[in-house]
Amino acid sequence: MENRQFHTSFSKKVWETFKAHLRPGPIQMLNLIRLREQAEYSDGRASTGAEAYSAYSDLSAPVFQALGGKIIWRGGHELTMVGPQSETWDIAFVAEYPSVQVFLNMMRNETYRDAMRHRQASVLDSRLVRFASRDNGLSFAD
Repeated sequence: MENRQFHTSFSKKVWETFKAHLRPGPIQMLNLIRLREQAEYSDGRASTGAEAYSAYSDLSAPVFQALGGKIIWRGGHELTMVGPQSETWDIAFVAEYPSVQVFLNMMRNETYRDAMRHRQASVLDSRLVRFASRDNGLSFAD
């Protein structure tokens, strides 16, 4: 059986790097989420991963929206063409924030921070990748 490392949050070093790269303009964050079958709350409450993630979404969405965030793409996993076939995602979306500072403000928001307990309980593995917009075109290269 393959020895896999799961990722559910960023390290302090990555957080410091994120904060150090303040720049004007929007950022896009690719979110890939694999949910636990059963959520793992520290208080032992019973919930599925999907239920816990929905609680996170319900509590965090008003903060995200009030700060000007929006979902610019959402999709469902169909087939991994390149990469490990075991790497599938229950939830996939790209969130856009008006600026790096807006994302920082969201992460510092008390309501959002409270919602994070549901995300941590629900997520088995995830990827969060920051992107900068570029002009669209007709080819794959810049």
